[in-house]
Amino acid sequence: MMILKLKSFHRWAKSEGVSDASLKKAVNEITRGLVEGDLGGGLFKKRVAREGEGKRGGFRTMLAFRRDDRSIFILGYPKSATDNIGDDELLTLKKLAKELLNATDAEIRKRILVGELIEVK
Repeated sequence: MMILKLKSFHRWAKSEGVSDASLKKAVNEITRGLVEGDLGGGLFKKRVAREGEGKRGGFRTMLAFRRDDRSIFILGYPKSATDNIGDDELLTLKKLAKELLNATDAEIRKRILVGELIEVK
C-alpha cells in the first residue's frame, strides 16, 4: 500500500504537528474498517490525533483510498473549525480523489518527482 500526501496537505500537517506515524495509523484503521465517513468515489473522512494528544482534540482529514493500492491525503482541518464541508467542495474533493486513484503508477511517480505528491514515511 502506497501512502502519499499532497504537497499542500504536507505543509498543513507539518504546521499542525500531524506526524507521518499518525497518517499511517489512520490508513491502517481504514483498512480494518474503522472509518468516520465513506463519502463515495474513493473519498474518505478520517480523524487523526494531534501529536501528544488523542483524536478528541485532533483533526479531520480527507483522503483518496483504494484498498491494497494507494492512499493519498488531500485535506486536513481542526475538528473544531468545521462540522461538514459544503457540497461544492465535496464534489471537488471527489473529483480529485478519482483522478488520483485512477492515475497510473508512472503518473504517480512523476507527481512525486516534481513535488506534487510526497511519500508518507
